[in-house]
Amino acid sequence: MRVAILTVSDKGSRGERVDESGKIIKEMMEKEGNEVVFYQVIPDEKRLIAKDLRILVDNEKVDLILTTGGTGFSLRDVTPEATLSVIDKVVPGFTEAMRAESLKITPNAMLSRAVSGIRGKTLIINLPGSPKAVRECLEVVLPAIPHGIKILRGEGGECATK
Repeated sequence: MRVAILTVSDKGSRGERVDESGKIIKEMMEKEGNEVVFYQVIPDEKRLIAKDLRILVDNEKVDLILTTGGTGFSLRDVTPEATLSVIDKVVPGFTEAMRAESLKITPNAMLSRAVSGIRGKTLIINLPGSPKAVRECLEVVLPAIPHGIKILRGEGGECATK
């Protein structure tokens, strides 16, 4: 898979914070044999997030975009809104699974506003901003991502098993 990582962080974009979450995503995706073709840290700006998502899908033709950050309650947290503004279809299963598993660890998982969806032939998943939560959530959804990408590419078969 061709993967793009978009870290949404005001402090990170200004160089005031090291992006550990993006590094974890990159490490985990490469360990699974995926090619990370894009990585960037941008500020919490809805217009900029949406623009980058559109470019990555429409021009770069990546298979998967994983965002990290901007999914909480802060006034500056706008990643879900930016994602919703560019996707064609909502895919709630990924975020439902992440929240369900995270609830086993902390009740604060209910505060996540992350979304996931499809634009064209690209899957976009919002991950939390904390490195620990990124690892935990990505471990939950990682097994289902390749099959979803195959279906988007027109290569996937039936999901049902005997």
